[in-house]
Amino acid sequence: MMKKIVRSSWLALVLLFMYLPVVILAVYSFTDTATIGTSGHFSLQNYKTLFTTGELLSMIGGTFALAFGSALIATILGTIGAIGAFYSKKGSRGFMDFANQIPVVNAEVVTGFSICVLLIVVLGLSKDSFFPLIVGHVVLEAPFVYLSVLPKLKQMDNSIYEAALDLGASAGLALRKVVIPQLIPGIVSGFMLSVTLSLDDYFITTYTKPSTFDTISTYVVNATKGSHTEIKTALWALSTLIFVVIVAGVLAWNLLADRKAGAENER
Repeated sequence: MMKKIVRSSWLALVLLFMYLPVVILAVYSFTDTATIGTSGHFSLQNYKTLFTTGELLSMIGGTFALAFGSALIATILGTIGAIGAFYSKKGSRGFMDFANQIPVVNAEVVTGFSICVLLIVVLGLSKDSFFPLIVGHVVLEAPFVYLSVLPKLKQMDNSIYEAALDLGASAGLALRKVVIPQLIPGIVSGFMLSVTLSLDDYFITTYTKPSTFDTISTYVVNATKGSHTEIKTALWALSTLIFVVIVAGVLAWNLLADRKAGAENER
């Protein structure tokens, strides 16, 4: 009984440490105060500023366009890489696994700076080009897609693919009709993880972005150094909305997964 109480208390303490700052930020986003820790009155001004300021709307739109665009490219490349590595010889597969681990464990600041040097300094691309930025985010995201898809390949019954070939299907048709449908959970997980990584990235974006473009992460850092109080407090509202959307997405995904598992068990 005592162990159960200690475990529950420890879990509650960890959850409190993780989510209390977010809750405090959310509460203050609904006030008219400019400083967290001071009293204020209920107000929706921060949300009004967020949705009526062209600069903020443009920044948010650009951030999500970059996140979903780079995630789509990374998902395609990561999935192809995982399938290719899985069906390769042992030596080639080991090399692919090793090469994929380097971007995962490498510091983002090193990745961002190296891409900047290669594409802008060495190859002479314009600093206002979006190509280095997209490349940087794809390099960051693709290894995680690879790691999400590869376990699904290992769990797959490979005899189904071989049976499709024996029945006359070409390798490409068997891949599209048999292999990829079984990889959908891993592909979706890799895509969503890529979107999250892109939204959260700061260092790679800082080194590779055009001077006139900002994502949420770079904009927040620059805004906290400025003196525009309305912009700072509007970012509280933005942070709250992002957190709510993520929580809603996770809950929806879990509910769908539970319903699917329940339907399969009934069969």
